[in-house]
Amino acid sequence: MAFFARIRLALLVIMLLLGIAAFGPAIAQKLNSDGAPNPTASVTSERELFKQAPRIEGRITIPDSKASVLIQPAGRTWEYFREVVLQWGGAIVILGTIGILALAYLIVGRIRIAAGRSGQKIRRFKAFERFVHWLTATSFVILGLTGLNITFGKRLLLPIVGADAFSDISQASKYVHNFTSFAFVAGLVLIIVIFFKDNLFEMIDLVWIRQGGGFIRNKHAPAGRFNLGEKLVYWLATAAGLAVSVSGVLLLFPFYGTDIAQMQLAQVVHAVVAVLFVALILAHIYIGTLGMEGAFEAMGTGEVDLNWAKEHHDIWLAQQLEKEHSAGRPLATPAE
Repeated sequence: MAFFARIRLALLVIMLLLGIAAFGPAIAQKLNSDGAPNPTASVTSERELFKQAPRIEGRITIPDSKASVLIQPAGRTWEYFREVVLQWGGAIVILGTIGILALAYLIVGRIRIAAGRSGQKIRRFKAFERFVHWLTATSFVILGLTGLNITFGKRLLLPIVGADAFSDISQASKYVHNFTSFAFVAGLVLIIVIFFKDNLFEMIDLVWIRQGGGFIRNKHAPAGRFNLGEKLVYWLATAAGLAVSVSGVLLLFPFYGTDIAQMQLAQVVHAVVAVLFVALILAHIYIGTLGMEGAFEAMGTGEVDLNWAKEHHDIWLAQQLEKEHSAGRPLATPAE
């Protein structure tokens, strides 16, 4: 009996050794160099999974379907756009615009009133029109600064003020950005309504182009209340304003009728249009301040010098003088 017991034991040992020989490589494959189990040894590769479906989803028991998305490859594309393309592209566009405007100032200089100031003023914008302009302009500046912090703050501001201060600034900027957007939208709608008629294109705009738009000193460029350059700024600003407003509402109220991909698209549109919008308004600010003598007074006080109006908006000036003459009012007021 003892003999057979030894034989059975020997057979068990032989079977155990054969099992180790057969399954040992598979077991070793599941262990890393430290002997710990390797959880990814037998799973399907990420690339193979992405070939089967655009994103990886799990099972959830809550009604929010977005929570089931575990991995979305498009998110990596969006992250690359947000962290690389937007920052480099935005910096090139904004700094490039500033550089071009600085070069224009050095080469062309400030456009002066050729005949000098007349000492007489004529009203160009009513008080309500100026209020709407400054409402929109002020809210745009606030939105621009807070938006630039969202885009560039981590690279530019964070190293200067530190993590804690940057966190507080960014949180405040987010709330300011969100609530100021309502004032901007209100101003934008009013600007569209108030100035729509005066910014329709006319045949005189073609003459304005042929005459160099007033930038050629020996040529006069006729214009109505707004010249072609101002009309282009109006329509571009209107289109950009509507684009950032619609995309901004989608971002302000996320996932109301949108999914993750649509939210990412809204953010891309919002960011790209906002950067181009900032560049456009920088050019607008330059012309209205450093670029042209007497231009800022139109929105500053509502009145412009008579000679400035003759040189830049002669058709509009003639119409205004005719209206005032017919009404028996003085043609222009003395400058203070």
